[in-house]
Amino acid sequence: MPELKLLFLEMAVILLAVRLVSGAFRLVRQPGVVGEMAAGLLLGPSVLGHFAPAAMNALFPASGLGPLNALSQLGLVLFMFLVGLEVQPNLIRGSAKSVILASQASMAAPFVCGGFLAWTLYPRLGNGAARLPFVLFMGAAMGITAFPVLARILTDRKLTHTRAGTFAISCAAVDDVSAWCILAVITVIARPDATQIALPLRFAALLLYILAMVVLIRPALRRFLPAAEPPGLGRFAAVMIFLLASVWTTEALAVHALFGAFLAGVVMPKGGKLQQGLHERLESVTLVLLLPLFFAYTGLRTSVGLLNSGELWLLCGAIVLVAVASKLLVSAACVRAGGMSWRDSLAVGTLVNTRGLVELVILNVGLDLHILSPTLFSMMVIMALVTTLMTAPLIDRILPPSPKPELVALQRP
Repeated sequence: MPELKLLFLEMAVILLAVRLVSGAFRLVRQPGVVGEMAAGLLLGPSVLGHFAPAAMNALFPASGLGPLNALSQLGLVLFMFLVGLEVQPNLIRGSAKSVILASQASMAAPFVCGGFLAWTLYPRLGNGAARLPFVLFMGAAMGITAFPVLARILTDRKLTHTRAGTFAISCAAVDDVSAWCILAVITVIARPDATQIALPLRFAALLLYILAMVVLIRPALRRFLPAAEPPGLGRFAAVMIFLLASVWTTEALAVHALFGAFLAGVVMPKGGKLQQGLHERLESVTLVLLLPLFFAYTGLRTSVGLLNSGELWLLCGAIVLVAVASKLLVSAACVRAGGMSWRDSLAVGTLVNTRGLVELVILNVGLDLHILSPTLFSMMVIMALVTTLMTAPLIDRILPPSPKPELVALQRP
């Protein structure tokens, strides 16, 4: 059982590192998840492997990463289910047009700019992938917003019920749905030989699956899993079976399992004791035990040392610049055009510019599909960290903390 003993040691070291680093980041008013992301990098070749390669290889040998990866994938499935569970369409009721227009603009601009940048980067960093999925993937990765990190920042800053906070979280919810639908399409294109089913039929099957989940499964869940009733063990088991069935279906269609987990969360009944109970049962074990393993696994796949020339660092800077300009500035301009003040518009743009954990999830999908090279993967991880780190200090400057924040209902401008 040496592998089991090593796995337990890896988990203990990872959890200790994550707790220490996230605590340090909270001291400087950064969300703890940013510290967890940084802890993953510290344990990988970028830091530990650079200064103590023997220690890193002993603790995380390449041959012994299978169990760690399996547990991290389980954590991701549960995490994406929780993210989908947080998507509530009634948040944008009364201002749906404004939110959808702003969110789609905040997705379209980075998608186009990121795709154009990817087209120019392809000869240098294409990694042998087909150009179309490479360009589409980079565009989608540029447009993502980290819904959970954004929600945590809003809660910490007491901005949840302000006009800017409500608008930003609504845009992030629509962004997530759009981004994961785009990623599902990209995955089908990038894995043409993953099943015996022809590509057009796989697209048709994917569309049928989404329609069935929204039109048939969602109402059925409302009937058999009333939102007002807490999930007992039997109901909780039924939800987990449904989640695993959704994950299996998307994998069978050669779409990534995480899309199935996210969609399963989206169609679950919202509000009431059911949602609260599912959060209470899943959140702690997912966020405290399983997700840190994903951060460490991501850190082991990220090597800043691969950026070993001035040209590569300039390309990394270009990626960060395009990501920020196309997301933050375009979003702020669209929200301003909808009638908000410049201050609130800049706050919304800054908030939706947060990439965070969801970005790391998507980047790992790109690396697994061999769309991203290890070098480009490392650049994109740096972009995710930079855009997440900049959010809290910018928000503190744009919307200084107030003991009595103005509560403004989100309504049509």
